[in-house]
Amino acid sequence: MLRRKPSTDERKIDALRQQGLQVKVVSNWLHALTVWELRKVIRDFKPDAMFAHGFSDHIWGRRAAAAEGVAHIFHVEHNSRERYTPRRLRQALALEPFTQAHIGVSEGVRTSLVERGFPAEKCIAICNGIDLTRFAKDSMPQLWQEREPAIYMASRFARQKDHDTLIRALAALRQRGLTPTLYLAGAGKSSLRARAERLVAELGLEQQVRFLGNVSDLPQRLSRTQIFVLATHWEGMPLALVEGMAAGCACVVSDVIGAREVVTPEVNGLRVRESDPDSMADALQRLLQNPALAQRLGAAARVHALSHYGREQMWCHYQRLLPVSA
Repeated sequence: MLRRKPSTDERKIDALRQQGLQVKVVSNWLHALTVWELRKVIRDFKPDAMFAHGFSDHIWGRRAAAAEGVAHIFHVEHNSRERYTPRRLRQALALEPFTQAHIGVSEGVRTSLVERGFPAEKCIAICNGIDLTRFAKDSMPQLWQEREPAIYMASRFARQKDHDTLIRALAALRQRGLTPTLYLAGAGKSSLRARAERLVAELGLEQQVRFLGNVSDLPQRLSRTQIFVLATHWEGMPLALVEGMAAGCACVVSDVIGAREVVTPEVNGLRVRESDPDSMADALQRLLQNPALAQRLGAAARVHALSHYGREQMWCHYQRLLPVSA
C-alpha cells in the first residue's frame, strides 16, 4: 500500500504492478481519510502482519492496522532526522501497545528511535539491502586503470543532500591543479538542481560538472569511475553509497549518522567533516594523487558491500519477525 503524495510518480507505481505486485494507493488529503481507506484495504486483504514505513505514514498505517486487529504490526523508520513534533511523537508512542517492533534501517536510526523515547527493548536495526546481482564480478573492470579518474555522486536533489559542498570542493581542487570530471546523477527538486547549476556557473566549473538526471544503468556507470562521493547532512541507510561500494569505487562520505557505520576510515573509504569543502577536497586529492590507495579502498569497499548489504540478507532478518503462518 502506498500513500499518494504530490511527488508520487505514477510510472513507478505502474512499474511495480508490471512486476506482478498488488499495489493499492490511498489518499493523502486528510489523515482520517487515509486511515479509513487503509482500514478498508486491510479488511479486504486480511494480512497476518503489517509493516508501516516512513514518517508520518507509519502512524496512519499502524493506527489502521490496530483498528482492524492485525496481530503483528511493525514500524519501519527510514531516517535519522524525521519531522517529529511533540504531537506527532505522542501519536506515534500511543500506538506502542499494538507494535511488535520498531525497525531502524541502520544502527544510527535505531539509536535515534531510542533517543526519541521509543522503548529500547523493541527497537532493532535491519539494514536496507541492494540487488547484488547488478554488481556481478564479470561487469567490473579488471584493471583500476580502466576506470575514469572522475567523481560520481548519485543522489536526488533534496535538502538532505549536500551537493553544494561537493561542488565547492571541486573548485578547491582546481586551485590545487586538479580538474576531475564530476558526474551528478539523480532528479529531485528542480529548484535545488537549479541552485546547484548556478553555483557551478558562478565557480566557473561548467566544463567539469555533468548533470545527468536519472540514469537506468547506474551500476555500469559506477564501475567505470574511480571515486564515489556521498555529500549529505543526514542519512538513514545510504543505499547509493552502498551501490558505489559494491561497484568497487573508492568512497568519500560525510561523517553523519547512517553513513559513518558503513564506511570505516582508511579501511573501506574516507569520511570527511559535514559541510566542509576543504575537508572534502583533501580526501579527494588523496585519492586522485594516490591511485594505489584509491584502488585498495575500492576493493575493500566492494567486499564489505557484498558481504553485508545484500537484499537477501535484509529479507532473512525480516522473515524472522514474521509469524510462522505469514
